[in-house]
Amino acid sequence: MIEEKMLILLRQGKISKWFSGIGQEAISVGVTSALKDSEYILPMHRNLGVFTTRDVPLFRLFSQWQGKAGGFTNGRDRSFHFGSQEHKIVGMISHLGPQLGVADGIALADVIRKKKKVTAVFTGEGATSEGDFHEALNVASVWNLPVLFCIENNGYGLSTPIKEQYNCENLVDRAKGYGIEGRIIDGNNILEVYNKVSELCKALRKRPRPVLLEFKTFRMRGHEEASGTKYVPEKLMKEWAKKDPISNYEAFLLKEGVLSAEKIEKLKTEITDEINIGLEKAYAEEPVYFDKSKELDHVFYTTEDKPFDIRSKDTENIRFVDAISQGLRQSMERHQELVIMGQDIAEYGGVFKITEGFMKEFGRNRVRNTPICESAIVSAAMGLSINTMKSVVEMQFADFVSSGFNPIVNYLAKVHYRWGQQADVVVRMPCGGGVGAGPFHSQTNEAWFTKTPGLKVVYPAFPKDAKGLLAQSINDPNPVLFFEHKGLYRSVYGDVPTDYYTLPLGEAATIMEGNDITVVSYGAGVHWAMDILEKHPSVSADLIDLRTLMPLDIEAIYQSVRKTGKVIVLQEDTLFGGIASDISALITENCFEHLDAPIKRVGSLDTPVPFAKNLENGFLPKERFEASLLELMTY
Repeated sequence: MIEEKMLILLRQGKISKWFSGIGQEAISVGVTSALKDSEYILPMHRNLGVFTTRDVPLFRLFSQWQGKAGGFTNGRDRSFHFGSQEHKIVGMISHLGPQLGVADGIALADVIRKKKKVTAVFTGEGATSEGDFHEALNVASVWNLPVLFCIENNGYGLSTPIKEQYNCENLVDRAKGYGIEGRIIDGNNILEVYNKVSELCKALRKRPRPVLLEFKTFRMRGHEEASGTKYVPEKLMKEWAKKDPISNYEAFLLKEGVLSAEKIEKLKTEITDEINIGLEKAYAEEPVYFDKSKELDHVFYTTEDKPFDIRSKDTENIRFVDAISQGLRQSMERHQELVIMGQDIAEYGGVFKITEGFMKEFGRNRVRNTPICESAIVSAAMGLSINTMKSVVEMQFADFVSSGFNPIVNYLAKVHYRWGQQADVVVRMPCGGGVGAGPFHSQTNEAWFTKTPGLKVVYPAFPKDAKGLLAQSINDPNPVLFFEHKGLYRSVYGDVPTDYYTLPLGEAATIMEGNDITVVSYGAGVHWAMDILEKHPSVSADLIDLRTLMPLDIEAIYQSVRKTGKVIVLQEDTLFGGIASDISALITENCFEHLDAPIKRVGSLDTPVPFAKNLENGFLPKERFEASLLELMTY
């Protein structure tokens, strides 16, 4: 009845879009009824029955679909693109695949805590072709996670029939390839759905493991209403109309004497009243208004957490790599539910040996080797956060983050702005050139992420900063990309406090002070700048180490530029489109009257990173920085 009302409102222009679940309602209602209210369920955009079965107030759903503040996203997202911790529902994003990995993470948290719970996640048959589907099933299988992967096979991915989507008889046959159970269920029979899923849930709570379920069903409307159904043969529509789950169940209940015609009419009257009351309340709500400050303030999860001061003056002179390892170890001690995930990080200790000995100290539950599937692991980290656990994901090399790009920029980055859910995830990014590693192991790709609102980006240059900033990144409830330059790992030493401490994100450090010119850099660039300035003692420079790129301490730059009147920005990243370009533009817009010379940007060549030493030396910007610095000093 809600669906029928929404179709009317769509034609009246009172909602913008509708994805109908008419014809497959038994799956949503049956699966949700089989789960406990404390167990998470991750529905799709035609699973209205999940929300009504969990008793989500109708007026809030109606407000959500009209973009009102009474919904779940304050008008920032539409349809079922939201979650509700109160109802243990986690809605989908349009990039469908990541939610399967998120379900893995939610279930992983329950397994670690020894909670006997099941997580259910929905997907359509179309999304089973995405790599995320295969990655998520493999991870769940390897880790024995109690996840019900529910495929609603309704015959069409938008207009593409199943014969053009996959070449196996049944999608559930794929379960064999992952060593997990698979079941086919009549998705139009509410009793079969409920009874079989209930039975499975009981079994999974006793012995955690994943199960792949294929619900055979059909949608009687278009993919969304604008799509229509002209591409569906009329004969097929008539066949499935006879299998309608609601009319058949109603007939069954009438035959069994559970319902009567009078009771049905009474129920319909009550539901009509409930719908109308909810709609009136939603209609009465004022449209959301634009408040610039409010919008900006909701990109990140704000916290009152203050940096943990250095309590002891005891220090030791250690390498950059040791500082990272120490900060990570002390964070594991401090946060008893912090989980580290990555390739080869357990017994092997990671390719850079940063987690060497961690598994013996903290156990395999918290120090987890992963299959080679970056997207599923980042998504699982999001699931851990939803289930209130922290995680650190190690990318073996920052270059490989491209395989996990989608969940980082479309899930982690947007989830707080959309529905207030924190993404308590740190992604460690060993990066950078100068080590002869070639195009696929040498990139410093921070600009991919500084461009994405909702992500914090940290990039230290010294051991003391690396330890303190990593600890603070782990404390921060927002997603953090933590860049660690491989070339600094074993070449840079520093005095580092032995105790646990944190340093604030968003504060630059002034490494050198002078009056003639401002030099801005981060990571290995800071050390290159120090070398060149030491070579030219006549140049009196402020050298600013940004330390974090998002949030960016732009005021520290402005303050220096107002003093010196000249500025050069050095980055290892390729020049075009990098952070230096934005810093240059900000200085121009806000400090133009203080400038005595053009702003200089120096970066690597706009080519992939080459392998041969002479080529890589020419690619990197150190020599060009020296020439540009001296040229700028002549103004």
